Amino acid sequence: MSAPVAVVCSFRLGGTDGVSVEAAKWEWALHELGLSTRRVAGELTDGIGPDDAWVPFLAIDPAPGARAEPDVLAAALAGADLVVVENLCSLPLNEAASRMTADVLERHRGRVLFHHHDLPWERPRLAHLHEFPPRRPDSLHITINDHARVGLLERGIDAVTIRNAFDLHPPPGDRAGTRASFGFSDAETVVLQPTRAIPRKDVGRAIEFAEQLQERLPSRVRYWITGPAEDGYGPELDRLLATASIPVTVGRAPRAADAYAAADVLVFPSNWEGFGNPVIESVVARRPLAVAHYPALDELVGLGLQLFSVDDPSALVAWLEHPDDERFDANLTVAREHFDLSDLPRRIAAAFATVGWDQW
Repeated sequence: MSAPVAVVCSFRLGGTDGVSVEAAKWEWALHELGLSTRRVAGELTDGIGPDDAWVPFLAIDPAPGARAEPDVLAAALAGADLVVVENLCSLPLNEAASRMTADVLERHRGRVLFHHHDLPWERPRLAHLHEFPPRRPDSLHITINDHARVGLLERGIDAVTIRNAFDLHPPPGDRAGTRASFGFSDAETVVLQPTRAIPRKDVGRAIEFAEQLQERLPSRVRYWITGPAEDGYGPELDRLLATASIPVTVGRAPRAADAYAAADVLVFPSNWEGFGNPVIESVVARRPLAVAHYPALDELVGLGLQLFSVDDPSALVAWLEHPDDERFDANLTVAREHFDLSDLPRRIAAAFATVGWDQW
């Protein structure tokens, strides 16, 4: 008997953005639960596999000439025992594509799981789009934080929270090789912002924090953002980097683990995140992290994580002068309980059970 088929569908898959990263983890977890998977997306940035379907109109920014073809999307979803919709009908960044997908799913005969990383009322320019996410029978809604789950409940949609999951025993990163490849000296304190450069990531606040560390530390401080600039943020990023009073670097390491290993301090000043993967990634990498406030962060701190604040650089400087590994150990204990990737299949199966999806 062949395995049941799950089709993972999104604007973009295979990239380094949070949705792509988490979607790949879900593919692994679905395999662990006995399902086979294939992908449908407007962008497949890691290449198109033999079972993948590239539907260009689904991209956040479709290439000129890309056409809305509902029949093509319906054909790509045909035969799916489960369609996992990764943010495509949650945050309508390409409104026409989100509407087309919702219409096709309305006619699709089968189970649909909406995996919500972001929701329209969380973005002022999209808050008027009340038809998202779709209300569809035989569907399961999953949020990555309780704040979003409550927001859905207030709008009449029941959901289950499954927070993002992480490999807590990854291969070690290459600190020496990565620092050498970027030209970082051994004497520099490298402050890494492991994000794209977009408005809500608040690059200016990150640079200001690094500059404040420089005022308090004897070593030279370097600011490093992995980037790239998106959403038209390039000119503003160029301006911020040109006016910084400390050395700056933009670029990705071969692996995220290499970037974390090469850094001495992490900074994450976002004013909005659906989750904020760098928070847990910093815990796994055993690096101090300074954060700004966003609603979902309250939940992570509420679970017991100990973080620094971008508003209090002196506290992080004091820790750098007298490092305390017990802080890292305590954070890892929290991560093992709440964010362990090995537990993701069980959490998904438990969510399936809430809507009676016990058999495929």
